[in-house]
Amino acid sequence: MEGSRCSEKGEERMKRTMRAMVLEAAGHPLRERELPVPVIGSTQVLLKVEACAVCRTDLHLVDGELPDPRLPIVPGHEIVGRVEEIGAGVDTIRPGERAGVPWLGYTCGRCTYCLGGQENLCDQARFTGYQIHGGYAEYCAAEARFCFRLPSEYPAVQAAPLLCAGLIGYRAYRMAGEARRIGFYGFGAAAHILIQLARYQGREVLAFTRPGDLAAQEFARKLGAARAADSTLPPEEPLDAAILFAPDGALVPAALRAVRKGGTVVCAGIHMSDIPEFPYRLLWEERTIRSVANLTRRDGEEFLSLAPRVPVRTETRTYPLAKANEALDDVRCGRVRGAAVLVP
Repeated sequence: MEGSRCSEKGEERMKRTMRAMVLEAAGHPLRERELPVPVIGSTQVLLKVEACAVCRTDLHLVDGELPDPRLPIVPGHEIVGRVEEIGAGVDTIRPGERAGVPWLGYTCGRCTYCLGGQENLCDQARFTGYQIHGGYAEYCAAEARFCFRLPSEYPAVQAAPLLCAGLIGYRAYRMAGEARRIGFYGFGAAAHILIQLARYQGREVLAFTRPGDLAAQEFARKLGAARAADSTLPPEEPLDAAILFAPDGALVPAALRAVRKGGTVVCAGIHMSDIPEFPYRLLWEERTIRSVANLTRRDGEEFLSLAPRVPVRTETRTYPLAKANEALDDVRCGRVRGAAVLVP
């Protein structure tokens, strides 16, 4: 009887449809489509999407800069939604609760990386909005164990950017160690969140933006940057660490020039243009270059418990779901202050 009821529920679900923005071919705009509402498995939850932030990784996906996406795909991995249905094996979350879905959507749980606290490096990992349909839709399915409970202090639109700009930004920030003087190269969704955390912890932040982007520089100063200038200009004093949020490989040698001996340069993006050749003297004296790959659930739990204490405030610009291409283009051209968020 139980199996029969599950079958009936699945058949009923298949009859329901939803609006979604779909990437059918890399390098082409998203297309609005009517798709079946997802049918969930025993370890999954079905979410009615309330908000989904637009990440630069979505832009890399659409522009064909990420390898081997599952196409056609519904992008979006900064998802806030209400749980409408849970699978038979889910006991960690209930229907009606709010949940957040991040970039990391699945890992095997058995490999050396998963068992050693590095699930972000799992060879079997799958990612939301890349290999798993994401949140540019009215509904999405997600593995329950990769959903986060969200702080009640945040409305859906303000919570959405925390799920990647915040979480992966936090992982990059942790890699800067105990640096007291940090340079942020690129001042978008992630930087505008992390500067609030850095200031809360008494650290000094310098912001470096694309040349001539006076609006971003003013935004950085408003949030407490000690200095905001073009990325072509060196700091007046060496940095302890630099975090590169902008996907421009030419910034790596620039950041190495800016950090002190023993300093760290953290590359926070999933994609970056090629790093130009640079002399060994820039790396010498124990300077370090580190990349950030994805996130772990521990990162999410730590950051989401910390954000309300700061408190982190996200600045957002909302778009209806059908305007996803416009939102992506605004992110591409640097026309969004803070984060762009789609609202179905």
